[in-house]
Amino acid sequence: MPPKKAAAKAGAKKGPSSAIAALKLKREKELEEERKRKEEEEAERQKQEDEEKQAAEAEKLRLERIKEHKTTAEKLPPGLSAAQKRQKEENRKKLEQMQASGMKIPDAMLKKLQGDDGAEPAADGDAEKAKKPKVKTETLAQKKKRLEKEKAEKEAAGTTAKAAEEQAADEQKEAEDWEEAADWEEEAEKKDEPAPAAAVHEDPNAEPAADATPEEDKAPVKEKEKEEPQKPKDLRSPICCVLGHVDTGKTKLLDCIRRTNVQHGEAGGITQQIGASFFPVKSLLEKTKSLNDHLKQKLAIEVPGLLVIDTPGHESFANLRGRGSALCDIAILVVDIMHGLEAQTKESIQLLKKRKCPFVVALNKIDRLFEWVPHKDMPFPLTLKKQKDYVKQEFRSRMDGVAAELSEQGLNSCLYTENKNFLKNVSLVPTSAHTGEGIPDLLMLMVQLTQRHMNAQLMYTDELKCTVLEVKKIEGHGVTIDVILVNGTLREGDTILICGLNGPIVTQVRALLTPHPMKEIRVKGEYIHHKAIKAAQGIKIAATGLEDAVPGTPMLVVKDGDDIEELQEEVMRELGTVIKRTQGDFGVAVQASTLGALEALLVFLQDSKIPVSTVGVGDLHKKTIMRVVGMKEKHPKYAVILCFDVAVTKEAQEFADKEEITIFTADIIYHLQDKFNKYLEDYTNTIQDKNKVSAVFPCELITLPGKAFNKKNPILLGMEVVQGQLRVGTPLFAWKKNENGKTVPFHVGKVEAVEKEHKPQKVSRKGQQVAVKIKTETVTFGRQIDETDHLWSEITRDSIDALKESFRGEMEKEDWAIILKLKKQLNIL
Repeated sequence: MPPKKAAAKAGAKKGPSSAIAALKLKREKELEEERKRKEEEEAERQKQEDEEKQAAEAEKLRLERIKEHKTTAEKLPPGLSAAQKRQKEENRKKLEQMQASGMKIPDAMLKKLQGDDGAEPAADGDAEKAKKPKVKTETLAQKKKRLEKEKAEKEAAGTTAKAAEEQAADEQKEAEDWEEAADWEEEAEKKDEPAPAAAVHEDPNAEPAADATPEEDKAPVKEKEKEEPQKPKDLRSPICCVLGHVDTGKTKLLDCIRRTNVQHGEAGGITQQIGASFFPVKSLLEKTKSLNDHLKQKLAIEVPGLLVIDTPGHESFANLRGRGSALCDIAILVVDIMHGLEAQTKESIQLLKKRKCPFVVALNKIDRLFEWVPHKDMPFPLTLKKQKDYVKQEFRSRMDGVAAELSEQGLNSCLYTENKNFLKNVSLVPTSAHTGEGIPDLLMLMVQLTQRHMNAQLMYTDELKCTVLEVKKIEGHGVTIDVILVNGTLREGDTILICGLNGPIVTQVRALLTPHPMKEIRVKGEYIHHKAIKAAQGIKIAATGLEDAVPGTPMLVVKDGDDIEELQEEVMRELGTVIKRTQGDFGVAVQASTLGALEALLVFLQDSKIPVSTVGVGDLHKKTIMRVVGMKEKHPKYAVILCFDVAVTKEAQEFADKEEITIFTADIIYHLQDKFNKYLEDYTNTIQDKNKVSAVFPCELITLPGKAFNKKNPILLGMEVVQGQLRVGTPLFAWKKNENGKTVPFHVGKVEAVEKEHKPQKVSRKGQQVAVKIKTETVTFGRQIDETDHLWSEITRDSIDALKESFRGEMEKEDWAIILKLKKQLNIL
């Protein structure tokens, strides 16, 4: 074998083995890094354990000292000074030690240690002095020495008390930083052991520390506390908005908390209406119990509950997402951990940034991670600990990917258990709507963030603040409005003022209705009737004349002495853009179940440049179809009705069939959009087929020199397109002088075929040279026409109308310029 071939063969054999060796080396390196990482984690964990043990021992010692001081204080006689009490206690301990060792104690020492040497402490009052034996007179030097000693002891006691107060303050601050209050791994291992005590609030009845200031020194402070008692906080419920892309699990997440199945009952499983649910404090405590049980310090919930607004994620419902984000105090941005940030997620982030609304990110669908082992309703750190290492690595990798995408949006983010600054960093809370994992973490985080950092914003006030959320028809109540009561109190019988499509609406509250706690307001069911409702709450209001109410606008309560005209002007300033999207008597008719859905449909039609003639909320009736009948004669293309999530009455359907009016119905908005788009496409194709005969595209042609291949019918010429577009079927003419010498159009014939390099051409544009076959009857090339003649498209009024109606998209600006030029030359009106 030649040397080169042998070397090549040896290299080929060596290649795979060297690659395997490289892979092994890489694997060994990765294992070594993993081992080092685990050692570092173990060292860190051991360090944390040691610190916690030291803290626990210090706390235990402090409590023992308090108990010991209490016992000693009870045994000592009244009237002793602090220094005398300490001396008495030291003597008692010495005596016990000597007795325990079996030592023989002299009588003098025994009396001294027992305090029976006849020297009793001085007490206030003459009666006390009369009962006690006389104290030996001190010399001036002894008195001075005693006073200096007592002063030094008092200073030492004061320093110790100050240090104790500082230590208590540090413990208070540490307990308040609840996110650092639990070492999750340690607590999971020591689940059955008692958690070390950590006080968040000082007990006013607690005993002082052993070296604290005496009770008589604290008396003025207690009197001051009695003079200025602490008032309890009057907080309203925080309003939380749930935002995110379609199908990220927003409603499913709320269903998991409520133990409902709203998402299953929605058409197509997607939310198409805005809704609200109220979570009372009792339910919040139940849902967060599994988390609180593993915390060193139990976290208190001071707010009366949590009002959650659920918004649709479909792109058409930008109006409802905007409305929800405008109302909330804090938001939950739901992100599918498997897909990261999507279109409507980014749109929601921009909405929240624009309104400067704080939010947390729920990394949903963690149960879909490969080989994730679910643990129902378990706090996330505990369930993560139970997963295998490669599952943890996949979670961390996907979470880092989401964090990187958030960074592209200008947001710093991290796992909520690692967040050291909740005011600067967005917290990521991993959750599963199917298993309930991470739900306790999410609820507790929302509550703690709002009540800790938004106290001023959540303070209840009597000034009414209320916003219309949605308008819908409810069986048994007629047209109602769903409102979010942000602050103040609403009462049955109140006179309310609302912005309407046709002017301000003044009406009286007939009924105040709310769903049962942990239920969704948009789901039909039994409602609770109220005489009065205090904020914050989602309420359904039944009253007369609400058909034209505009969602997203404020609702005012008219009180005695208010200027109604001024209030009407104020409420109408908030009128949305619904009216601007309707164009009177030209366009399609739109009917929807709610005004919010109607707005979404109008946005779609506006983007598609489809005019709208009439709009309505509620079921479709005959009177709406009667208005559309007139549209059929003027603009048959728009003689249709789009119905979203509404019923069509039998009478209306029969009338529509008789008048040949098309009704499109769907309970999923994008299905309705697809149906209408298909209708427009079919209608356009039908009209195009009809107009193909009469449509003539403009063009100008010249004959190439020496390219007359056939001079009689059919004439076959080599030609160049000077301007416009040449198509088969185009009639052609040339400008010729008649018998009177006047230049007039001369009909040449009709284009039968166009080829280039023996290939048929559908459209030939400016600058192209093609072979043109012209069918003619009496014209001969070289006699009536020749190479000097320019040939033009022979347009008419009908051909121009056909182009406008069906082929506008295929015409260019230059083509319309030729049309205008020929119109003037041919005197076409």
